[in-house]
Amino acid sequence: MPDFILAIDQGTTSSRAIVFDAKLRPKASAQKEFKQYFPDSGWVEHDPEEIWKSVLATCRAAISKARTASKNIRCLGITNQRETTVVWERKTGKAIHKAIVWQDRRTAEICAGLKAQGHEKLFTAKTGLLLDPYFSGTKVSWILDHVKGARERAERGELCFGTIDSFLIWRLTGGESHVTDATNASRTLLCNIHSGTWDDELLGTLRVPRAMLPEVKDCAADFGVCDGKFFGAAIPIQGVAGDQQAATIGQACFDPGMMKSTYGTGCFALLNTGTVAVASNNRLLTTVAYQLEGKRTYALEGAIFIAGAAVQWLRDGLKVVKKAADTGALAKAADKNQSVYLVPAFVGLGAPYWNAEVRGALFGLTRATTNKELARAALEAVCYQTNDLLEAMKRDWGATGQTILRVDGGMTASDWTMQFLADVLGAPVDRPVVLETTALGAAYLAGLQAGLLPKPEIFAKTWKRQKRFTPKMDTETRARKRAGWAEAVKKLLA
Repeated sequence: MPDFILAIDQGTTSSRAIVFDAKLRPKASAQKEFKQYFPDSGWVEHDPEEIWKSVLATCRAAISKARTASKNIRCLGITNQRETTVVWERKTGKAIHKAIVWQDRRTAEICAGLKAQGHEKLFTAKTGLLLDPYFSGTKVSWILDHVKGARERAERGELCFGTIDSFLIWRLTGGESHVTDATNASRTLLCNIHSGTWDDELLGTLRVPRAMLPEVKDCAADFGVCDGKFFGAAIPIQGVAGDQQAATIGQACFDPGMMKSTYGTGCFALLNTGTVAVASNNRLLTTVAYQLEGKRTYALEGAIFIAGAAVQWLRDGLKVVKKAADTGALAKAADKNQSVYLVPAFVGLGAPYWNAEVRGALFGLTRATTNKELARAALEAVCYQTNDLLEAMKRDWGATGQTILRVDGGMTASDWTMQFLADVLGAPVDRPVVLETTALGAAYLAGLQAGLLPKPEIFAKTWKRQKRFTPKMDTETRARKRAGWAEAVKKLLA
């Protein structure tokens, strides 16, 4: 029987499982959404039990659809929403609080206090990150301070901290493995990305007990073995990467200077900088792109908090569109004479602004504005924000000449959006044959460790482009539209 690879793609709004064959061709998949909790302004939570159940359900469904026995699944890879924080009991595996999602802004005051004390330079130098509520470290500290007795229990070694990958591995292995990979560790504010280890000075500053932390491994490694009771066979977990790094791998961006952008709930652009951890002068992040055989490759990253979530807002909040997929047709039909700008700072602005306090706004509304113009503004906002990131990366990286952007994620299915993206960037945009590059990256890492798949340089040759979008907008129009966006952001920040 052929060997198969199971990939778990645990995202912000849904969990997905995909069964790939030994040539990384997707054979079957399943997806399940779960509830988002908003207990206060700027707060976002998930129920870890709902996530766990959704992962089990989608894995079982995908295996069933693939029409193969579980014993034929050679290995398992996991990719996950990064920074989302879970604290659970070592004895029972039960979370002591809902998971605090990466979008959550409740620790803004903690971050502001640390900045006021002059700590940001230390954190940036060691982690490549900024002191922002986005990252896991302050979320852990908040849970320990707000759940009765938690800090004392953590000090005694009774509690575990982990991002979603760690929590899932703990559950899948029956509590045998408390581990994470280098990419997820690099997003916690607790890991020194130059040494690849947890940092006692950072742990002390954020008051996070070392006893809670998982062991950090390569992205392709032996993370433990799934208990056979879950899927009918004991499956080794052999690949793990945070979602944006997994997409970078799935897009085969293995050479310095290669860039990918993923469009899901948020938008995340990564530029491979090789073995050099480039320090940003434009408030981008320096992060671990992947770690293989003990060697770290770094990236510059720009994070946009709201991308597809703006379309969800139009659908679920304002109810001005019935389906997310309708927005492309609506945008195409919008009045070209209206200049409506949506700055979707629903949970603050990410790179290169990093302002946790501002909130979203619409500019340029008239009596003639309809759902068509709102749809166009939501899609255009993603493209304008991507251009902000690309320009900042060029300044940090010192790159000249044209950049080719590889894209993936749900929003890239919209030809209208991808064409506008190419137009506003003034650069080609390449959409791959396999859009689910996040799951593909996790599957590749697992297959690499299992000996099923070749080294990165060979795997890179298998990447295939489905379509290239080239700029069609004239220079004057591009400049005018960019200026309108810049003015909208300026007004919001003021």
